[in-house]
Amino acid sequence: MKTELLDVSPTQKEIIIEIEPEEIREVYNKVSRKFAKQVQLDGFRKGFAPVEVVKMRFREQIQSEVLQELFSPKVAEAIQEYKLNPLSEPHLHLENGESIKVNGSQSISLRVHVEVMPEIPAPEYKNLEVARRVRPLTDEEFDDILDERRQESATLLPVEDRKSESGDTLIVDLEGAFEGEENAEPIKADDLEIKLGDDKIEQSFTENLVGVEQDEEKEFTVSYAEDFTSPMLAGKTVNYKAKIKSIGAVELPELNDEWAMSLDEGFESLQDLRSKLRGDLEAAAKDEADNRLRSELIQKLVASHDFEVPNALIDIQARNLLNNFAQDMAQRGMDLNKVEKDFVQMVYTQMQGQAESDVRGALLLEKVAELENVDISDEEVNTEIEKMAQHYGTTPEEIRASLTQQGGEANIANSLRTRKAVEALVTNAKITDGEWIEPNQMPPETGEITETIEAANKAENEADKPAEIANEPQAAEPKAEKKIKEPKKKAASEE
Repeated sequence: MKTELLDVSPTQKEIIIEIEPEEIREVYNKVSRKFAKQVQLDGFRKGFAPVEVVKMRFREQIQSEVLQELFSPKVAEAIQEYKLNPLSEPHLHLENGESIKVNGSQSISLRVHVEVMPEIPAPEYKNLEVARRVRPLTDEEFDDILDERRQESATLLPVEDRKSESGDTLIVDLEGAFEGEENAEPIKADDLEIKLGDDKIEQSFTENLVGVEQDEEKEFTVSYAEDFTSPMLAGKTVNYKAKIKSIGAVELPELNDEWAMSLDEGFESLQDLRSKLRGDLEAAAKDEADNRLRSELIQKLVASHDFEVPNALIDIQARNLLNNFAQDMAQRGMDLNKVEKDFVQMVYTQMQGQAESDVRGALLLEKVAELENVDISDEEVNTEIEKMAQHYGTTPEEIRASLTQQGGEANIANSLRTRKAVEALVTNAKITDGEWIEPNQMPPETGEITETIEAANKAENEADKPAEIANEPQAAEPKAEKKIKEPKKKAASEE
């Protein structure tokens, strides 16, 4: 076997393999004899047909098996010879494939295309300039947070002496039938909570359910706009029947020391609560600024180092992004399996650029970790697993069992290694304080990576939230069973 290595590019290598006739003839005769022993031809006992007859009758099958037996070991041998580490399955190209002969009368020339990891240049990662921009806190934002805390402590009191009003919370059994679609599966939800006037509730529900009484049955029709958020309902008309099981009015606690102390969080007064809430907001704003700073440093590192990135890694990351997109769309009620293939292909194509940037960043950060002599100890991995267990409310053993199915503890070590590489960027950067800039006013490339990371962090830390049935009636279960409470009891959200 003769071989030659061609450097097509930093990530693309081509090996030319020429297999000598003697090697081909040996495999050809072996395969032919095997066929002769296994096949049965008319006029011959099984295994006793002449080899030459078998060669003619099973020419294509014999040729296919000969090539397979030849190529697999020869390709592996050539790859090992040149010490290549393919990132994906090698692509084989057979010269003169249509006229090839496998009987050993001539040599066979094979071209093997292999994608490999490029030599990553030592990155210039020190003295990158970036501004830390801390989002200023407004009184309105602080008041909103304080109001949210009051809402969490609100009491839902039963209403019996009047009809429902905007702001009330109804518990209803809801049925809906699609108009003009007799075979469509009806909408059904029991013990559904609907807060009248809430901006998350379709306006038609508020309009039709204001002025009802307990135990009343109300029928109404809702015509959804063509661009409605739920594809299942967009452009449809639904005839609803609602059974009003109870009506409740929210009573907010007084904004005073007594309420602050009742939260069982160690607040000594309302002023103490305000002070600690403001401290939490300031800490969150600082964390947000630090995350954005890290994102901008990574983006600057990527932008200043241009090298060829393996297509195999880009494809893997693009598919990961597409899967995340599909999951996000599913949560919004859209099934990508029912979407035009051209749309999915368009989304995938658009993600190629982000995928390439992600892969380039990962390769550069790994190089930074190497230059910084980053080493992750078993103790650090164990500590991280314990933190994960605490965050998810489980045990370290269960986390380890889950990791076994996802690449093991090596994934944790790799994440910690990347984290330390990013911190090396921060440590060696020239950081100044700058004025706050809204994400939509930032340079496109910076805004995109910042929003992506912030969205990812938010998605990771947020629990899944069932949709409001009035907006997303395809949900089979109500958001939460929130019964009308007796006076002075906590709301269901605190139970």
